[in-house]
Amino acid sequence: MTGRDFYGVNCDMGESFGIFRTGDDEKIAPHIQLANIACGVHGGDPMTIGKTVKLALHHRLKIGAHPSLPDHAGFGRREMKIGREDLRDNLIHQIGGLKGFVEIEGAVLGHVKLHGVIYSMSGRDEVLAAAVCDAVQPFGLALIGQAGTLLEDEARARGIAFIPEFFVDLPIDDEGRLIVAKDRPVDLNWIARRLRLALREGWAASVGGKTFPVRFQSIGIHLDMPNAAEVARTVAEVLAAESAAESAAKSGAGWDGPARTSGHR
Repeated sequence: MTGRDFYGVNCDMGESFGIFRTGDDEKIAPHIQLANIACGVHGGDPMTIGKTVKLALHHRLKIGAHPSLPDHAGFGRREMKIGREDLRDNLIHQIGGLKGFVEIEGAVLGHVKLHGVIYSMSGRDEVLAAAVCDAVQPFGLALIGQAGTLLEDEARARGIAFIPEFFVDLPIDDEGRLIVAKDRPVDLNWIARRLRLALREGWAASVGGKTFPVRFQSIGIHLDMPNAAEVARTVAEVLAAESAAESAAKSGAGWDGPARTSGHR
């Protein structure tokens, strides 16, 4: 889980707008490795973006863009009909703006992770997947997303680095689809059990008890969960414990190569 193919925990940040606060970036930042920063459309504003970039760099986080559909009022969570060029240009506008903030601080923008409903829409629609890649490819950035989607297929076909992720804080239904429920705190014991299973066995259970394989190189958590900071800390603690156990196993007699834990390979 700490090898070359695992990129750590990613979290969306900078989603506050003006005096309206969303999440607690400061408490989450110490527990993650990648910050997906909102680009001023679904959330964020120029001052929030600048502040969040500085916060991420203070904690030595890798910075990525977190663009959305042009849906400020709906926080980027309402489906809309949008053409390939329209989506491409909206994403370029957002990615390019954040890139400027990052480079002014002497840092480098490294990845893109889509926000809200376009995350799932582009995973099942070839035209939207192409539009996303049209926007990401010229910047030379990696793309974080869900494994086994059309977006992954399109990215890999173009040579765009694709980092599959596992949403540890979202349950899945019996069809394997994410259930977005953020109106109550997440059970931290459930988080810990779920993450251990994914890391050790490479699968996750649905709300109905069905099992689904998971393939990931990063763990995604959400800023706007009521207890997001506690979730981030729990995930960090589980990863540290699993890493220690893996290191102890490697140092034992007869070890002759890297572990083959299926969940994060």
